[in-house]
Amino acid sequence: MSSFMRPEARAALWRWREALYAGLVGLFGLWWAWGGLGLVKWIGVILIALAVILAIAGIQRGRFRQTGKGPGVVQVAERRLAYFGPLDGGAMDIADLTKLELDPTSHPAPSWILSGIGGQYLSIPVNAAGADALFDLFGSLDNIQTEAMLNVLTHTPHVRVKVWAKTTPLLH
Repeated sequence: MSSFMRPEARAALWRWREALYAGLVGLFGLWWAWGGLGLVKWIGVILIALAVILAIAGIQRGRFRQTGKGPGVVQVAERRLAYFGPLDGGAMDIADLTKLELDPTSHPAPSWILSGIGGQYLSIPVNAAGADALFDLFGSLDNIQTEAMLNVLTHTPHVRVKVWAKTTPLLH
């Protein structure tokens, strides 16, 4: 199959795979809702609703996902993030994260800048291998605006942008 398709087309299909799967589920649900009777028809309607939800999530993931050909490797295990880069790297618990920024001026690619408790600092290129796992990790942050994060990523600004910051509780 690798010779059947151009690498660019295969990469584009792979980037948007969740949205394409949602489309297939939606078509299957539409077929059942249109031609089915009784319970099968209602299962088809439920599949259509499920496909809409999956499509929204798949489009968000596709917008976040980059080529994966950048410097370094990202690994996420049990809410602990590790980045192994050619020049630097590190690890951070997601509970220790205090600020998330996007720095478009970093070299060789725009980078996520993660700041932690006690001044811990981690810079991860957006196109590092395995960086698509960061979507779920960032999505688990309290009060993060996912759509704003995706807009910053797709419309790369010229200066560092704060995407999320931990809210500190007021004492009085």
